[in-house]
Amino acid sequence: MEQVYIGLGSNLAEPVQQLDAALSALAQLPSTRLVATSAYYSSAPLGPSDQPRYTNAAAHLETDLMPHDLLDQLQAIELNQGRQRKAERWGPRTLDLDVLLFGQHILDDERLCVPHYHMHARPFVLLPLAELCPTDFILADGRKLADLLQQCPIDTTLQRLHTPQLCSV
Repeated sequence: MEQVYIGLGSNLAEPVQQLDAALSALAQLPSTRLVATSAYYSSAPLGPSDQPRYTNAAAHLETDLMPHDLLDQLQAIELNQGRQRKAERWGPRTLDLDVLLFGQHILDDERLCVPHYHMHARPFVLLPLAELCPTDFILADGRKLADLLQQCPIDTTLQRLHTPQLCSV
């Protein structure tokens, strides 16, 4: 089974409940096991500032699904929770599920970029991910998670909220 890390985010329609529901849905994916979840974090929106704050987290999965099959499953969860894909990038959304890491795979095509293309500059991605990974964790592209954390821009607006009861493993 591949070790996979998913980034979760929401800033519409009760974001904490959106993440709770998404974690429940992740736990039900075929050929997949939800191993652990990070705490929830509140962050300022990336992009247009006239939108609500985001609630973010990360999840660690083990899966036998292929990368694009997992992506299809994640997009189905997003749609099921009211996600509407719009041309506006970084706009408000009920749910965003991103494949951050997929084992030792490096992918870059029109649908999927793994490791996630911009996670190195997003504290709301790296901090939850770091809760789930060992301190000496090395990404498939050779970067060390500890180095990414150290080099990541400081976000003074990022707030740790709580660890979800639903999927604490």
